[in-house]
Amino acid sequence: MLTLVQGKPEQHVLETLGIRTMAKAIYTSDNIGHYGLGFPYYCHFTSPIRRYPDVMVHRILAQVLAGEAKADKQLEKRCKHSSDMERKAMEAERAANKYKQVEYMQDFVGETFEGVVSGVAHFGFWVETVFAKCEGLVSVHGLREDYKHSETEYALIGMRTGKRIRIGDKVTIRVVGASLPKRQLDYELVEEGTTCRP
Repeated sequence: MLTLVQGKPEQHVLETLGIRTMAKAIYTSDNIGHYGLGFPYYCHFTSPIRRYPDVMVHRILAQVLAGEAKADKQLEKRCKHSSDMERKAMEAERAANKYKQVEYMQDFVGETFEGVVSGVAHFGFWVETVFAKCEGLVSVHGLREDYKHSETEYALIGMRTGKRIRIGDKVTIRVVGASLPKRQLDYELVEEGTTCRP
């Protein structure tokens, strides 16, 4: 799938969705192998050191190499703490990215852009602009017809026309709101034939 979308507008959206659907890594003192790599034994080890789990692994290896390995009763507790902190760091990174997207798009309220549908829910769908990768929500309340949400198709389906809005669809949107306190971009769907930024 990723090979087929190379160079297309929906490439970034599908790559991001692929990463988000993968199981999140956890740190543990139990050897659970590595599912993705198919390894029965696996130890996370990064060089240069970037995270505290790397430091823990480096310290254990140094002890083993020095012949001074000893059991650490607090290891699993530190592993859990590291997993929790990594998730918080990812959430903070997403929040910061969203803030900067909204800050940037404030200057473009009222303008139209090409975008790609990046998510669908019963209350609307998200669109990521092609030119700046800024994601905003198109509410179903602003659409010309009533739509029902199909979880199995990951789509909104028009009740009258049967038109489908799906992840990866190319659309044209207008920026109608940019709220920094909420870190939220609001878009509206624009009819075909509108001149817009690429």
